[in-house]
Amino acid sequence: MSHRKWYQLSTDETLETYRVNASKGLSTKEIARNQEEYGQNVIIEKQKISPITLFLNQFKDFMVLVLVGAVLISGLLGEFLDAITIIAIIIMNGILGFIQEFRAERSLRALKEMSAPSARVIRNGEEINIKASELVPGDMVLISGGDRIPADLRFIETHGLHVEESALTGESVSVTKHQEAIDEDEVPLGDQRNLGFMGTMVTKGTAKGIVVKTGMNTEMGKIADLIQNTESAETPLQHRLEQLGKILIALSIGLTIMVVIAGILHGQPTYGMFLAGVSLAVAAIPEGLPAIVTIALALGVQRMIKRKAIVRKLPSVETLGCASIICSDKTGTLTQNKMTVTHLWLEDRILEVSGDGYRPAGEVKHNGKSLDVQKDASIRRLMQISVLCNNASLQKTTEKQDKKRNNTQQTDWGIEGDPTEGALLVLGAKTGMTSASLQNLYQREKELPFDSERKRMSVIVQHQGGKLVCTKGAPDLLLERCSYVLWEGKITPLNDQLKKKVLAANEAMARSALRVLGLAYRDIKKTENAQDDEDVEHNLIFVGLTGMIDPPRKEVHEAIFKCKKAGIKTVMITGDHQTTADAIARQLGIVPKGGGLTINGKQIAEMSDDDLDQTIDDVYVFARVSPEHKLRIVKSLQRKGHVVAMTGDGVNDAPAIKAADIGIAMGITGTDVSKEASALVLSDDNFTTIVSAIEEGRGIYENIRKFIRYLLASNVGEILTMFIAMMMGMPLPLVPIQILWVNLVTDGLPAMALGVDQAEDDLMQQKPRPAKENIFGRRLGWKIISRGIVIGICTLAAFWIILRENPGDPENLVRAQTVAFSTLVMAQLIHVFDCRSSHSIFHRNIFQNMYLVIAVVSSVLLLLGVLYIEALQPIFKTVGLGMTEWSLVLVFAGIPSFFFGAGSIIKKMFRKKKTIKFSPKSMAR
Repeated sequence: MSHRKWYQLSTDETLETYRVNASKGLSTKEIARNQEEYGQNVIIEKQKISPITLFLNQFKDFMVLVLVGAVLISGLLGEFLDAITIIAIIIMNGILGFIQEFRAERSLRALKEMSAPSARVIRNGEEINIKASELVPGDMVLISGGDRIPADLRFIETHGLHVEESALTGESVSVTKHQEAIDEDEVPLGDQRNLGFMGTMVTKGTAKGIVVKTGMNTEMGKIADLIQNTESAETPLQHRLEQLGKILIALSIGLTIMVVIAGILHGQPTYGMFLAGVSLAVAAIPEGLPAIVTIALALGVQRMIKRKAIVRKLPSVETLGCASIICSDKTGTLTQNKMTVTHLWLEDRILEVSGDGYRPAGEVKHNGKSLDVQKDASIRRLMQISVLCNNASLQKTTEKQDKKRNNTQQTDWGIEGDPTEGALLVLGAKTGMTSASLQNLYQREKELPFDSERKRMSVIVQHQGGKLVCTKGAPDLLLERCSYVLWEGKITPLNDQLKKKVLAANEAMARSALRVLGLAYRDIKKTENAQDDEDVEHNLIFVGLTGMIDPPRKEVHEAIFKCKKAGIKTVMITGDHQTTADAIARQLGIVPKGGGLTINGKQIAEMSDDDLDQTIDDVYVFARVSPEHKLRIVKSLQRKGHVVAMTGDGVNDAPAIKAADIGIAMGITGTDVSKEASALVLSDDNFTTIVSAIEEGRGIYENIRKFIRYLLASNVGEILTMFIAMMMGMPLPLVPIQILWVNLVTDGLPAMALGVDQAEDDLMQQKPRPAKENIFGRRLGWKIISRGIVIGICTLAAFWIILRENPGDPENLVRAQTVAFSTLVMAQLIHVFDCRSSHSIFHRNIFQNMYLVIAVVSSVLLLLGVLYIEALQPIFKTVGLGMTEWSLVLVFAGIPSFFFGAGSIIKKMFRKKKTIKFSPKSMAR
């Protein structure tokens, strides 16, 4: 047993393993022994972190400690409003972080809820109900339609058993189970058809199975263990903000000390220089940064909700912006999750069927031309069989008011029952043939259900002319039951030549990733005894083939193309079959024209981590994968330096979703487990929404960079103004209260308005930024320093021009300080418009962001209040300025932004000239 797997054992070998009788089950003594050896059949949680500890952990962040320091300094300076504001920021960030982590811990509880509460078993020869937690290996379990499987079972008897395993395997269609041994070494989870797994749902049929695994040893238990032992990655935003905080602290403290020492050495009062130094330190640390980041992310969240994406963890919005790979599930995300008949084959004709999803609207076409179905007896018969040999029902689900179209109503359609049968039902409805239209003509008498051995289903119906049997099933096996074929409206003997044509058509449709069913019928004579399949399913008349597929969403192809332009690779990871997955991927443009690899779970299992790392960049489709494989794929991509967005809807996706840089769950089809493990939930289950979220994430990160650029360039300007003045032995250009005022007013409102700025047009034509990119990357550091230097020099120049008019006059010093103060404020307010573009101040319309315009106007009005309201002049050490001073202020305030803007235009013109090529022919012209 040690080297053989449960699916490889025969039913007798399985029973012998636990020495159990199939009809009597375990004895009381055996139950007690197994309970002691294997324990309870429950998902075990690791020791939880208490909510209080979880909350206190939020305040260990480096930036939080920096803010605590800013609170102490503000308090010492008497700036209690600043101190209260910073405390509010710290508490708000702590609460947000606590809520996010507390909700994430609920994913395991959601997993436990998927376990069945009770089980029907045979013990001591009696059939009884027990708690599912009391099950032990060797227990004989009875299941039927509607039951949730309570543990991992090896079936020893099955009767038309179908199990919905999509939450575990990702396969969209319920699978047929059997009890026969599977003689293969490595069989993917979705193909282990003689096993039932804890938490999956029985859709129809009955079975008897022996418990082979319980609790944490089950497939569901393995996933629980993966979730508990998979750590969430720190987001790039969290990493960069921590990095930024450390840099700012070091720089601000160093420069502030130098300013204070220089001032004292040049004869400035020690106490005055200390206050100025502390004021500069407070100004240099952008304590509003976490608040602005939070606000920018929160507003981004609101915009994303409108675009059908629900954010569960704020930093994940920004993380999406640097995603370099999207690992997407196939079913429902890239496809519609609606099995649809797209092709028919009959009488050696390939016919196309138009229409989307379950909406009963479409046409049957041949070579692009619509066919009149009413005049084609063969097509009518095929439609008739599709509807009669069917247990599904087509239903209107919801009706929506479409206000853009004069309040007309739009109807959504859904299927109740098996998706394959639903597809056939919709096929008939597209040609006007429905269950309702046939119910008066045909009354069902008997059904011979589908099972894994027969691979076909038949129904016998009565009609005025007698009885009719309608059959659908696997084409190759169905042909063995057929003696005739409907050809050109006539019943013709099915010879070898016609049979080869049918099989060739079946193979061609299967290669195109279509799920193929054959349809046949025959009239039952009154003298026949139609009781079982041998009596009924013989001498059938073959009609044709139906080819169906879960079709790709129409909008996804464009979204994938958009991802390629943005430098983002799309990878399909699915539990579906390799042929189907590869065909869909090629249809959507996921696999490049130059070729890309498609590998399955069996191949992944045979690879070492090093082998997988070497191959993974060339792989575009992973098919028939298990939860462990998905986790390995994510880890391998991360080792290769990728920022991975992982989508999923099932329990099996949860570990990989949690391990990914950003986990994305489906809102409609997703399980609670996958949602709780995720950072983002798609309310429409649509891949296009992911692309919209990436665009939003990129925009938010660029906005964060914009206000970092604005805040730090302004702070550099302030510090350099003071530093150069002290080094040159000049009086203080700015008094402490003015420095604090600039920090509070001009740094606050405009910076917040930058947080909601519109993205630049070429945002989704840029490659993803590297995951380890420094926050000052892409020349941001240079822009901050260069603009800051010029702002500082211009402020000091304006101060010096006024000061030299009467150097020893105290009133003139106040006027010079007022000019310096006004120049610094106006330079920053003009500079904020320069920060909107990565090119120059002239590149974008300044009125596009009206929030910023209002913020700047408000700051200007506050500046004028400080200068011209007499009650405020003594507090802020200011005087009213005349036209001459204002001319000086505006000229020097405008120099930094317009200087660099003009330089950008000249560079662009020079580049254009360099690209012009001259040739003898062009010269001649």
